[in-house]
Amino acid sequence: MSRIGKKPVGLPDGVTASVSGQTVEVKGPKGTRSFTATDDVTLTVEDGAVSVTPRGKSKRAKQQWGMSRTQVQNLVTGVTDGFKKELEINGVGYRAQMQGNTLKLNLGYSHDVDFEVPAGVTVTAPKPTIIIVEGADQQQVGQVAANIREWRKPEPYKGKGIKYVDEYIFRKEGKR
Repeated sequence: MSRIGKKPVGLPDGVTASVSGQTVEVKGPKGTRSFTATDDVTLTVEDGAVSVTPRGKSKRAKQQWGMSRTQVQNLVTGVTDGFKKELEINGVGYRAQMQGNTLKLNLGYSHDVDFEVPAGVTVTAPKPTIIIVEGADQQQVGQVAANIREWRKPEPYKGKGIKYVDEYIFRKEGKR
């Protein structure tokens, strides 16, 4: 019995959901998102909530039950509040700035790094050392943040690089 899967996903005011076959489509103030579930679960909309129930008692049906419910919850969260990742840049001379749809990064290379922001994601740089990635799709927001971080991962000696705001960098002692 899935503890997560048992709970129906409530739809807040201003959010509508429709199910056609195995696809659920959620519309809200921040856009429209959809998810196609596997044939192991059944999706229904009733009383302002989306319910997910397994078809059968197989192990795969139980696995898909909780995962599908979580995916639907992420759709609802994405169209109401959206998702957000914050990155912090540490290092002398390291900075970021937005120019149109391009994020310009100075990361100690001999050239500037130009990162094109994909559609569906908003990237802002309120300070030269802070980057905020926002959007309705959790997977896309996380992937864009990871792609930005990939340009200069934080190193363990001085902590220079791009890190998530809540990330802890294990520091090493240098040579004596």
